[in-house]
Amino acid sequence: MSKDMRYITFALAKGRLAKKTLDLLAKIGITCEEMKDKETRKLIFVNEELKLKFFLAKAPDVPTYVEYGAADIGVVGKDTLLEEGRRAYEVLDLGFGKCRMCVCGPESAAELLKHHEMIRVASKYPRIAKDYFYNKKHQTVDIIKLNGSVELGPIVGLSDVIVDIVETGSTLKENGLKVLEEICPLSARMIVNQVSMKMEADRIKELIYRLREYL
Repeated sequence: MSKDMRYITFALAKGRLAKKTLDLLAKIGITCEEMKDKETRKLIFVNEELKLKFFLAKAPDVPTYVEYGAADIGVVGKDTLLEEGRRAYEVLDLGFGKCRMCVCGPESAAELLKHHEMIRVASKYPRIAKDYFYNKKHQTVDIIKLNGSVELGPIVGLSDVIVDIVETGSTLKENGLKVLEEICPLSARMIVNQVSMKMEADRIKELIYRLREYL
């Protein structure tokens, strides 16, 4: 790699997604030794040879870093992309972190969804909830943003239903709730900054191509 080449920077959503992304990149020969050190206090990790940088961020911040060009490439769940609504190109569905965004609640709430009644919806994803009820179902609802266990909403009488991510549905079942309507499938996605896509077209397209071939 030539000395004056600029770095391509990746922002990865902390936790399972980052780990799976790094495993996937390793499969196509992209590694970052520095990140394997569990004790490190570093925030930015570099692969000098390939001129790549990596940093970990909270999921909702990943699209922000990418939109503003602080990262060229981001990997984050589709739920975050929908909720944050940032400008970036979504280039790949990485196929892991699969789950669904659903409307859930007690069996008794199924009727309320049918009759377009004014209901209360609790969610960590107010934007997704609003888009679904207002634009797809044309139902006026009262949306309450929660940050913690949204399953509590219907149990304590705060809301009639919730909009949340469902993986196995076991948490719902344990709390007497069920999936009432499915909003959309979710999984990890790769996004690219709009300017980077033009400026670093060859390197980024090559990376996307190699990942696509592997997947």
